[in-house]
Parts: sequence; structure tokens; C-alpha cells
Amino acid sequence: MTPLECVELQLAAYNERNLDLFLTAFAETVRCYRLPDMALTIDGKAAMSEFYATNRFVHEGLHAKVLNRMVIGNKVIDHELIHGLGPEPVETSVIFVVEDGLIAQVFFLPAKSAN
Repeated sequence: MTPLECVELQLAAYNERNLDLFLTAFAETVRCYRLPDMALTIDGKAAMSEFYATNRFVHEGLHAKVLNRMVIGNKVIDHELIHGLGPEPVETSVIFVVEDGLIAQVFFLPAKSAN
């Protein structure tokens, strides 16, 4: 898959809350980080599966809307508005790094930092 196809697949699966399909877009060794502090939040596909099964796909109203997207080589950068995690949508930017047709790294940069 191209980087864009890979990211589009994971987004469609995310919005369907289809964990099995969602995970097909990611490398076994995927790592997720929270910016700007570079905190490692998910290390490996098994950890990703556990997190999304228990913390994301349990929300019936979960839906991510892409507000803007850039593709730069093997990187896809999305500006998203995520609905269903709480009473208000969450605004974030996500950088996907695709290697060998799978998402290998994900960097999340929330619009608002937690206090």
C-alpha cells in the first residue's frame, strides 16, 4: 500500500470501530508517541490492540474527521477532529510514518496540552 492508502485504511477502520481491519495497517513493531515531549505511548501491535480495544473502540460515537491532510514522501500528516471521546470534540494532529506499506510510527500532537 502507498502511505496514503495505508492511512486511509486505518481511518476508515477507526471510524467503523473495526479493530481487526484497523490493525492490518500497522507494523508489528509500531510505536506511538505524544508530542512535544516524545512520550512513548504504545510500543508494538499487541499494545496497540489492547489500547484501542479498551480505550477507543468502546465509544459508540467515535468518529475522526480529517480537516486537512498532507502527504510528504512516506509521511502522512492529518489535522483531525475526533468526536465521541467526551462531550466536546478533540482536535489533534497526527503524523503517520509508513515503511514497507505499513504504519511504523505515529506521532500525536494535541491542540491543547493537559494541565
